[in-house]
Amino acid sequence: MKPASKVKPKAKPSAARSVATKKLKPTAKRKGKPTPVRQTKKSVGPAAGLAFGEFEALRRQLDLSLEELTARLGLSRATIEQRKASGRLTTEESGKVVSFARLLGHAVHLFGGLEEARQWLKAPQRSLHGAVPLEYAQSEFGAREVENLLTQLDRERS
Repeated sequence: MKPASKVKPKAKPSAARSVATKKLKPTAKRKGKPTPVRQTKKSVGPAAGLAFGEFEALRRQLDLSLEELTARLGLSRATIEQRKASGRLTTEESGKVVSFARLLGHAVHLFGGLEEARQWLKAPQRSLHGAVPLEYAQSEFGAREVENLLTQLDRERS
């Protein structure tokens, strides 16, 4: 490790990216696994989040009511109405939407279709101590656990 005085500052990315649209780049430290590109100050704030339409698209794909998805994301109905009016989610809310979308995508890949993925994500799973994956994934830790379970199931099928 280099002493602090010899460490050169990293160049900032030229274009600001929101949490949901970050491109991933491999790093040697993580053995080729992708890591998010550093977020710039310009991308922080409510205006940097996803368009509200992304929330709606996820709701349709998961076949959930507005109330169900709002509750599973840990948001209030009033907050969602405000975001709908402004047309944008905050960065934090966007992160939750992206997390759920990532789980859905992984499940679709694993189970071979949208309907099968929905069924798995909405049904109690023994590997999650009987919890429903979409409910378990409300926290960042829970979402990681569901992702790990999907990865494990994928490896077992290979």
